[in-house]
Amino acid sequence: MKPKDRIILALDVHDYDEAIRIAYQFEEHIEIFKVGTELFTAVGPEIIKKINSMGKKVFLDLKFHDIPNTVAKSAAAAARLGVFMFNVHTLGGLEMMRKAVEVIRKISLDENIERPKLIGVTILTSIDQPALQDELGIAMRMGVQVKHLAGLAQRAGLDGVVASPADAENIRAHFGKDFLIVTPGIRPSWASADDQKRMLTPKEALRRGSDYLVIGRAILSQPNPVSALKRIVEEINGL
Repeated sequence: MKPKDRIILALDVHDYDEAIRIAYQFEEHIEIFKVGTELFTAVGPEIIKKINSMGKKVFLDLKFHDIPNTVAKSAAAAARLGVFMFNVHTLGGLEMMRKAVEVIRKISLDENIERPKLIGVTILTSIDQPALQDELGIAMRMGVQVKHLAGLAQRAGLDGVVASPADAENIRAHFGKDFLIVTPGIRPSWASADDQKRMLTPKEALRRGSDYLVIGRAILSQPNPVSALKRIVEEINGL
């Protein structure tokens, strides 16, 4: 993939017009845009239809996590929206993930639509080791827990996982080159950390095995966002 194809620009805004303005601003530079809970809750599916009409792709980041039947129906709806990729939360368990995989495979065949990539969220990048143990009550070390959840995702038939860039190398080593790794928590050396606790630079994340880098504030908060994106692309061009 070209460097620009690896970057997913997060449309972390709540206004339809603002989201579309950003999409057009980056139309020549970005192929995939992330629509997350804030934007989708505020404006609904129309934002996905609009981005698709521009010839771009959507990563729908809603982290479905519910009983298997409910998640399967949500997965079906996402597939019919024509998203390029969406996610479920691996903590929902093996049956929940398998149901989602089954339904999008069936719909894609029955309705002749392109099957979206389905990935599983492991542990949020805002969670560090003390929070994992003291707040969530998970005794495993972070790396072990992430590996365990990635293994569940692979067993369920998911295409890959969302994981911290710090975990990418371990996941790549255990689950092979075809298992997708999508990493948020990406911060160039010149950008602020915000609320991310487990993060790396774009170049280091790709070196460790990430396939796609989700970047939002590190680009959009800069005085010249397009120049910031170009700076990131230049950074990873040599890989």
